[in-house]
Amino acid sequence: MKNLSAFPSEERRAFLRRAAGSGLAIIVAGASRRAAAAPAAKKPGDDDEDVSPTEDLMREHGILRRLLLVYGEAVRRLEGKEDVKPEPIARSAEIVRTFIEDYHERDEEEYLFPRFEKAKKLVDLVTTLRAQHQAGRKLTADILRLATAAGLASATDRANLVDGMRRFVRMYEPHAAREDTVLFPAFRVLVGEKELDRLRDVFEDKEKALPGGGFEKMVDAVTAIETSMGVADLAQFTPRGT
Repeated sequence: MKNLSAFPSEERRAFLRRAAGSGLAIIVAGASRRAAAAPAAKKPGDDDEDVSPTEDLMREHGILRRLLLVYGEAVRRLEGKEDVKPEPIARSAEIVRTFIEDYHERDEEEYLFPRFEKAKKLVDLVTTLRAQHQAGRKLTADILRLATAAGLASATDRANLVDGMRRFVRMYEPHAAREDTVLFPAFRVLVGEKELDRLRDVFEDKEKALPGGGFEKMVDAVTAIETSMGVADLAQFTPRGT
């Protein structure tokens, strides 16, 4: 290639203009190719396919914990002789039954617990978790039976309802915490990434088939219950003076 100084000044300027234009074209073309190859912007809910089975179960525990908050608030008001409507309690118990017990816990009992029992790992923990599932279902049945206008009007039924919700909260707070911090991390190691990928698809298909809706619908439903109970504002739980 000749030295540019060998060209007349006008030719040098023309050459540089052409070179700059070609460089810009290359840059634009490269950017266009990168833009075309980049994934499309995700919409709300698109991330569901990237959620691992254990993360999915932990998100569902978030739904459970918010329902425990509703139960706790109902207990506080009932013990304080405050007026409480039965609908938020009954609706919470319905979600516990359909989404937590009949869906979330069934997944644990079908896909997680047997793997640990077969591998003879965390067997004592799994045995306790199974027993607590059964105890929880009995408590939920009692809560649904008592969370009515007639039930709240009866001093005996009112006391039994308070006792049932209190026992449910006391059991499921450590239950969910132990699964999140012990069982689920151990499950990832036990089955490996290939099986986790397979279960991701299984869990996703089952959630989509739920008649009452999946995780996002449950978040909306629980938010509505919290709003009706006056506990939807997270800031109200911040200790004063901090």
